[in-house]
Amino acid sequence: MAQDGAALFKANCANCHKPDKDYTGPALKGVRAGEPSPDWVYKWIENPAGMISTDPHAKTLFAKFGPTVMTAFPQLKKEEIDAILKYADDYVPEGAGGAKAPGAATEEAGGDNSLLFGILTLVLAVIAFVLLQVNSNLRKLTDEKDGILRGEPVPFYRNKTYLMLAVLVLFTLAGYFLVNSAIGLGRQKGYQPEQPIYYSHKVHAGVNQISCLYCHGGAQDSKQASIPSVNQCMNCHMAIKEYTGEPIIKEDGKEVNGTAEIQKLYSYAGWNPDKKQYNPDNNHDGIPDGARPIEWVKIHNLPDHVYFNHSQHVKVGKQQCQTCHGNIQEMPEVHQFAELSMGWCINCHRETKVDFYNKETGEGNKFYSIYEKFHNDLKNHKMDSVTVESIGGTECQKCHY
Repeated sequence: MAQDGAALFKANCANCHKPDKDYTGPALKGVRAGEPSPDWVYKWIENPAGMISTDPHAKTLFAKFGPTVMTAFPQLKKEEIDAILKYADDYVPEGAGGAKAPGAATEEAGGDNSLLFGILTLVLAVIAFVLLQVNSNLRKLTDEKDGILRGEPVPFYRNKTYLMLAVLVLFTLAGYFLVNSAIGLGRQKGYQPEQPIYYSHKVHAGVNQISCLYCHGGAQDSKQASIPSVNQCMNCHMAIKEYTGEPIIKEDGKEVNGTAEIQKLYSYAGWNPDKKQYNPDNNHDGIPDGARPIEWVKIHNLPDHVYFNHSQHVKVGKQQCQTCHGNIQEMPEVHQFAELSMGWCINCHRETKVDFYNKETGEGNKFYSIYEKFHNDLKNHKMDSVTVESIGGTECQKCHY
């Protein structure tokens, strides 16, 4: 149950709680020691807002950690709540003899060997050319010893064979780079603009295990993933005033002052961290004085004639964010990971299997129950799985309309 508790904690609690210290909400380690009754925590998790209005202990918690009210989790069973709290009670920080924090990101070394292969190919070509010249000279010496007179060899720079070979190589290389450049027009793979606030996904999604859907809830329910509002950021940063984690280093080697970036957020939100309240609304426009939206720079852009629906991929297709955005939890600052080209999308549709409905077990997406032929083919072992391409995922009108 402790292992299940780690997964449940990550999915439901890690956005606002830590096992061993106060965060947006209280630390969960030993939290049951102060509850008024054995079933109090179950009632609290099911309906925090209702408890605050009637229960003294709930009012005390709200006074300490407010003004944000905890989200209700009526779907959690008592056994699941017990597993979460057991995981918190048994939690030992990394470096203190325990395991890593839940979901702590690890990095694997990897690289592209294309440059190495290119250098080796060039070296081998030079060696081959030198050997050809040596062979020609040795043949000349042998012929002279045998009394066979031959004319002077043609210099390599006047040799028609060498010249033709050089022309073919140049044409091939020019064509390769020309075609690649034409294909890459408009693509922004690796694009990493400077943002108004240095927001580290590695810190938020990696170290602190904040779910992608907490900030980008639209990815599961709508076409757009959406950008979180300033108020959503303030849900956590009302309590978190300074950055105390590992140093954040930019690509140019400069260290980021995390606390200063949090102060930028306060400026955008119109929040006074000393008074722990928003600035007054003196001009009566409905927002605190000085508050303004954060002008984030958009990174991922698709052409206007392309239709892409996040919820269709995340909720129906059950794709992880990393499929298109890469290891986002390891990026100090976000960049475009994939080409997001037509060929890239089509290849994904050709390889990705759908959650095909199994009539015998009742598992899978029931929408696919209408594909009678595929059900028969699977049953008769004519095919072992159904891909997105099989159900029309590569048809033009799926993405262009």
